[in-house]
Amino acid sequence: MRILLIEDESLLLEQLRSNFERAGYACDTAADGPEGLYLGQENPYDLAIVDLGLPGIDGIQVIKQWRKEGRKFPVLILTARDRWQDKVEGLEAGADDYVAKPFQIEEVMARANALIRRSAGFASPQLQFGCITIDTGAKRALVNSNPVDLTAYEYNALEYLAMRSGQVVSKTDLTEHLYDQDFDRDSNVIEVFIARLRKKIDPENSLKPISTLRGRGYRFELSETRH
Repeated sequence: MRILLIEDESLLLEQLRSNFERAGYACDTAADGPEGLYLGQENPYDLAIVDLGLPGIDGIQVIKQWRKEGRKFPVLILTARDRWQDKVEGLEAGADDYVAKPFQIEEVMARANALIRRSAGFASPQLQFGCITIDTGAKRALVNSNPVDLTAYEYNALEYLAMRSGQVVSKTDLTEHLYDQDFDRDSNVIEVFIARLRKKIDPENSLKPISTLRGRGYRFELSETRH
């Protein structure tokens, strides 16, 4: 999953970036409103985390402009403002949730994960597709309750495709959601990830969870198992 972090406190921005990257997210960062606004206009993020007190353009205006232009990715706001009116203003501008400073990084990450999951239509952090379980909280996959050894990129590719079960996902779309803006992207790498992923989660080639649609991309073929 690819996220945008906009925070003018450099130490906090680095803490957020390093923690999210360790958890397997691709992160783009901005330290002011104008740059953050631009990045959100130009890239297909799965989530944006936005500080309200930004230089140049404040977070409220950044969010309002995105929503005015039809950008629909979920937004989590960070605020040091104590007044409940400021939090309400952020939500009414188009944000989906907020965290008040000071906060624990783990809370921000849990809320971010929940927003991404809910925006894809899933209520539980554990996605079940027959014998395949995708634990979005722990960032791991299991087949028949046995953990599968996946790299961060392999897991993210699986999670992204599974959250769009039944939909065709192009190589370009998948690439843009796996890598940050500074990564030298090569669509051939995606083919390698998908090939390895298939072997790991379906070694006997009996489930066939991911199909290739020549010239169009990939599709996760399994439906969510609801309990």
